[in-house]
Amino acid sequence: MSTHISNRTRVLTLIGTIITQFALGSVYTWSLFNAQLADKLSEPVSRVAFSFGILSLALAVASSMAGKMQERFGVRKVTIGAGVLLGASLLLTAHATNLILLYVFAGFLIGFADGTGYLMTLSNCVKWFPERKGLISACAIGAYGLGSLGFKFINMYFLQHGGLETTFDIWGVVAMIMVILGGSLMTDAPKQEISAEQAAEGARDYSLAESMKHPQYWMLALIFLTLCMSGLYVIGVAKDIGQSYVHLTAGVAASAVTIIAVANISGRLVLGILSDKIARTKVIAIALTICLVGVCALLFAHLNMMVFYAAVACIAFSFGGTLTVFPSLVSDFFGLNNLTKNYGVIYLGFGVGSLIGSIVASIFGGFIATFYLMFALLIVSLVIALTIQLPNGESDAQLVVNH
Repeated sequence: MSTHISNRTRVLTLIGTIITQFALGSVYTWSLFNAQLADKLSEPVSRVAFSFGILSLALAVASSMAGKMQERFGVRKVTIGAGVLLGASLLLTAHATNLILLYVFAGFLIGFADGTGYLMTLSNCVKWFPERKGLISACAIGAYGLGSLGFKFINMYFLQHGGLETTFDIWGVVAMIMVILGGSLMTDAPKQEISAEQAAEGARDYSLAESMKHPQYWMLALIFLTLCMSGLYVIGVAKDIGQSYVHLTAGVAASAVTIIAVANISGRLVLGILSDKIARTKVIAIALTICLVGVCALLFAHLNMMVFYAAVACIAFSFGGTLTVFPSLVSDFFGLNNLTKNYGVIYLGFGVGSLIGSIVASIFGGFIATFYLMFALLIVSLVIALTIQLPNGESDAQLVVNH
């Protein structure tokens, strides 16, 4: 009877997580609104677009804090709270009358709501399925990616037929209902017990303080930062790279956005499922190699439309796969029970990475400087991925065999 209840509970949690992640992924339609918000506020598009940089940083910071909130209130209450805040923030954004209010509502509040729900619900769902961590991550994070695609059509329709304020209002209500519904289906995962066999092999759960004392923790953080910076920078400026660097027409360059979305989701599914079959450090090494091929193409190849499309597809594929594989990879190294906290600090690399690429480009005057930084960091990260060992001295490949 208890097994039946447990199976039902974890399936409901998975369904709730997928619904929630789909709604949370809707924030990645943000670029649709920049031009209209700039007109409304009489501000340059670049200043309006900065709100998404703030959103990304707030999302990463909230993700690192969500573990403490879950411990105190439980996954259901925190997710429902995140849904209410997300809906309220989108409704407030609809009526922002100046740039400061936009940065507060669209940047800090939407980012905080999204980040609170994103990592916590993902980690909780993975804990329910310790035997299928890669597949479950692929389902949850795939839903997050599909959310940006699904809401793109919803938001574009209402922008054309209802205007800016109406679109934000409808988006806010729909996203809030979905997150509240998803949260109400979730249950906190039970504490994972380490078997005698695993204990004999040196497996254990590390607290955040213990994890941070190991060099492996910071090695993983560097790899994550590198792949996030590469992915977020290229995704953010793909159209501009296509036009000013590859000299494509605006329409041809804009097609890169669709290619990036497909490659991103493909990376999440392919590398997520592969990570249940081979060592996850090898999967990350594959992601780093594919990303490196893309960056090398942008730096050293004779660029035309097809080379440009292939290069951005490589980088987006690797970025999507990394976001899927990393929660399970961190749990392999430091245990499942403290995953939300341990991965939460590493996830700050998502927010920091989104800023570093843009800062380097603005200081050194263009894309090339950021591409060279990506190139150097990818080589260092690839060496780490191929040589890193678990804190107990085992290789990741041994962990897969033992499992």
